[in-house]
Amino acid sequence: MQWIDTHAHLYGKEFAQDRRDMIARAVQAGVDKLLLPNIDETSIEGMLDLEVQYPGQCYAMMGLHPCYVKADITAEMTWVREWLAKRPFIAVGEIGLDFYWDTTYADQQYQAFREQLQLSKEYRIPVAIHSRESTRQCIDEVKALQDGHLSGVFHCFSGTLEEAREIIDLGFYLGIGGVVTFKKSGLDKIVEQIDLQHLVLETDAPYLAPVPYRGKRNESSYIPLIGQHIADIKHLKIEEVAAVTSSNARKLFKSI
Repeated sequence: MQWIDTHAHLYGKEFAQDRRDMIARAVQAGVDKLLLPNIDETSIEGMLDLEVQYPGQCYAMMGLHPCYVKADITAEMTWVREWLAKRPFIAVGEIGLDFYWDTTYADQQYQAFREQLQLSKEYRIPVAIHSRESTRQCIDEVKALQDGHLSGVFHCFSGTLEEAREIIDLGFYLGIGGVVTFKKSGLDKIVEQIDLQHLVLETDAPYLAPVPYRGKRNESSYIPLIGQHIADIKHLKIEEVAAVTSSNARKLFKSI
């Protein structure tokens, strides 16, 4: 079976001591495509180094994470634009809105999100959307700009069934990770009612490790655990989950 981890911060300091071994474990587990969302200007070097070290396995995105948006959004967006013009990326990401911790720069978050959605249309590449405590608002922003040229994934989907259906109607996928294995998340009930054709798998490593590793560092080799849980929920064979979700990821991120 072949799997794709569509969202993993493998360049993070959490992997400094065993990054090579961690990636080897992922490949051994059949997870041979690892998609790397950017965070801010400081994460670019480490992300691109991984892409060089693991050609055909690690793929970089470019974007500004909403939690790293600052008062001077013009300066922040300058480097995003410069990098997207400099070389190809598989997606604009990780972008979106986050109203969980702080809404001080909510206006700037909206500005950055809208500009990066437009950049995805300009470069004809998908987006990876972060929507913590903001699923409704992110849907509305995508809906306002959707003209048939926007595509992407709502990473770490945490909305309602109705919101899931709205996202699918917009032509987007739902990113499903370790949270689906958490007993009280309620995500299993939503996944049960959504066709596999609309799902892609992710870890968000090093965060949100699935059961039985909940609370520990997450890594890409755990993707099959997420896949098995989805197979159990939907009464499918794990091979089908691997095949369909990987096919979905290749349709969305066309260059992998």
